Amino acid sequence: MSGPLSGIRVLELGQLIAAPFATRLMAEFGAEVIKVEPPGEGDPLRKWRKMHEGTSLWWYLQSRNKKSIAVNLKSPEGLDIVKQLARSADVVVENFRPGGLEKLGLGWDVLSALNPNLVMVRISGYGQTGPYRDRPGFGAIGESMGGIRFTTGSPEAPPARVGVSIGDTLASLHGVIGALMALLRVKTGQGAGQVIDVSLVESVFNVMESLVPEYDLLGEVRTRTGGALPGITPSNTYPTRDGGYVVIAGNSDPIFRRLMTAIGRTDLAEDPALRNNAGRSQQSAMLDGTIADWSRTKSVEEALAVLDAADVPAGRIYSVADIVADPHYQARDMILQAELPGGTAVKMPGIVPKLSETPGEVRWQGPALGAHTDSVLAELGLDAARIAALREKGAVA
Repeated sequence: MSGPLSGIRVLELGQLIAAPFATRLMAEFGAEVIKVEPPGEGDPLRKWRKMHEGTSLWWYLQSRNKKSIAVNLKSPEGLDIVKQLARSADVVVENFRPGGLEKLGLGWDVLSALNPNLVMVRISGYGQTGPYRDRPGFGAIGESMGGIRFTTGSPEAPPARVGVSIGDTLASLHGVIGALMALLRVKTGQGAGQVIDVSLVESVFNVMESLVPEYDLLGEVRTRTGGALPGITPSNTYPTRDGGYVVIAGNSDPIFRRLMTAIGRTDLAEDPALRNNAGRSQQSAMLDGTIADWSRTKSVEEALAVLDAADVPAGRIYSVADIVADPHYQARDMILQAELPGGTAVKMPGIVPKLSETPGEVRWQGPALGAHTDSVLAELGLDAARIAALREKGAVA
């Protein structure tokens, strides 16, 4: 394996989205990720959303580059295997409810005693402490209590969800950042391992910009504003003649002047009252109406041509069909050609971020359940007879 995380071993004790997305990112950049799944059905994500020959397409993406071992954590032998793997791991990533690993005998006290340099990423709904720690928490709850749903959607409609599991993804990213910081400390000899406590709620809350000080000092409660960016004017979604929309961000002073000139409103471009954002925000409804009056006379393509020529940030709202067909996505290797079991060709998302010297790569798609059980156990020193005996007892599959 190559990549900046080559030589790093990650043990994944998670399922569904938050923990597995974090380990997917690590695996794409060279980490050896060993995913522990329950025998039988494995990670429930294997059966989520759209399927191909009985397996979720999401699974193939979420688990690419990982090794799958099927281990029964309810058996003493299965627990011993996990402990052995933890001894040689650099990172453990888990998303049990707080206390879940402790009930199995795999808590931080146990694993850190086996491996003092271990970094343990713990992703949960509310975190490992606090009065809500024992509540079940999925990404949807994190989005709700973290503040993003209250601010998403039209003011005339109930709060909306983002179209993907953004709460889980934000928690994953915070988990990876925490793991890398902790690994740096260990690998540079600055200290031993530690716990990275990631809350779904707090991960969402962390990206909510100036929400708190605006409320504390000004009594401002940011709420739903549709496509507009409150207090930053003009920045909104505008209708076009052909039934489409363009997103226009004319919110710096020089860009605003270029935008107004491009749509034929030099009077507004030169208006002293609109020279800065504070003045423009006081007249946001008028400005949005003016821009919409212009955009309704253009098709999406025509509007974008005018705005691009004026160097005004603007874009169409992409569907997945637009993304897959877009030449910029293709030029940046953001649409990769993959192959599923049986030889079926399928497009998959590329890798982010782009590293110039040690880029990430896709070595294989999500594996079959237990595909690497034998090879991983062999690396622990178990011979074929011992592995067969464990399989016979139901400790592994």
